[in-house]
Amino acid sequence: MRILLIGATGTLGSAVGSALAQRGHDLVTVGRTAGDLRFDVARPDDVGRLYEAAGAVDAVVCAAGDVPFKPIEEMTADDYRAGFEGKVLAQVELVRQGLAHVPERGSFTLITGVLAREPIVSGTAASMANGAVEAFVRAAAVEIAPRRVNAVSPSVFTESLDAYGDAFSGFPPVDLADVAQAFVRSVEGPETGRVFVL
Repeated sequence: MRILLIGATGTLGSAVGSALAQRGHDLVTVGRTAGDLRFDVARPDDVGRLYEAAGAVDAVVCAAGDVPFKPIEEMTADDYRAGFEGKVLAQVELVRQGLAHVPERGSFTLITGVLAREPIVSGTAASMANGAVEAFVRAAAVEIAPRRVNAVSPSVFTESLDAYGDAFSGFPPVDLADVAQAFVRSVEGPETGRVFVL
């Protein structure tokens, strides 16, 4: 398959790209500052230009999304808006605009995370965004069939515990390789409307 991979050079995106490439897929990598194509998918106009530049693809995979982490009393309306635009709207637009570029049997795989279900201090924007993406996936699956849409919702990565472990005290970590396999399952399998929780 020819797969559009957004966030390809990040920690997760690199692992997902490696897993998909090992399965023989042809990747078109996308990032703000690195990749085959350079676009900021948090901007709806960039999403349209991205699809025009990429051409036909069989699947779209997103491994990127930005949200602010601050105590709620320090959050502003603009912070919440940035979290919505950076993780929710960006991925909604990848699906909405992608319908014209992904074939009938194509698929979309989005990224959410454990904070949709398990909150942490300073994570209200992330919890909001992740929950919204998961709700969108379930609703969109009903409307876009036979195209498929799923989300992968991992806990903190084992490989990131040094950097983020204190914020996720007591959370069971998950290996990046296992998260990458959930993306493979979403891309290659028959399921739709699923949130793969790791």
